[in-house]
Amino acid sequence: MNASPRIAVGTKALLVAALMPLAWCQRVIFDKWQRLWSLALIQEAIGEPVDSSNVIMGRIELHGTRNIRLGRNALIYPGVYLETQGAGVITLGDDVVLSRGVHIVAFERVTLGDGCMVGEYASLRDANHKLDAHSIRTSGHVSASIDIGRNVWIGRGATILKGSSIGDSSVVGANSVVTKAVAAHQVIGGVPAKALHPATSNSIDPTAKQA
Repeated sequence: MNASPRIAVGTKALLVAALMPLAWCQRVIFDKWQRLWSLALIQEAIGEPVDSSNVIMGRIELHGTRNIRLGRNALIYPGVYLETQGAGVITLGDDVVLSRGVHIVAFERVTLGDGCMVGEYASLRDANHKLDAHSIRTSGHVSASIDIGRNVWIGRGATILKGSSIGDSSVVGANSVVTKAVAAHQVIGGVPAKALHPATSNSIDPTAKQA
């Protein structure tokens, strides 16, 4: 009566052991080739060299004119979405981190300074739809550039809207909505985001939801 569960567990252990060499190949070999492939894909898509120091963990979803400029030593996780329209441009400085699911859309300009870190599923969009009673979808857009300074930390799920700017070494709390200029060395949070206190090395965890 008790033999069958033990046999099932033993069989499962044997299957796991048999699959371990394949798991090693996936982790050590395939993952490295996937990063190289992802780097090659973005270089081909934007039509200019991308520094080999950049680490692209998975395929980036690209849309529009693909006017994108990357610095060095970026770390870009899978599921990132980058879109440029018209003369819009996205510029990433050196040592930028884009976490899984980050969306950046530029109709004019979105710039991230050196050392910026953007948390999962954050959204930076420099354009809004025009309001049209007949069809918002076809009414066009109003845009204003977004400028993010150096060493800025944007928390998970934050939204940065058109015309916003964030000064150097500031922190944006998770799920916040930024709608205007933020001075350097500030911790901000909320909807809409407002200054909470000056940024220090241990002032805030931007993965925590702000009031």
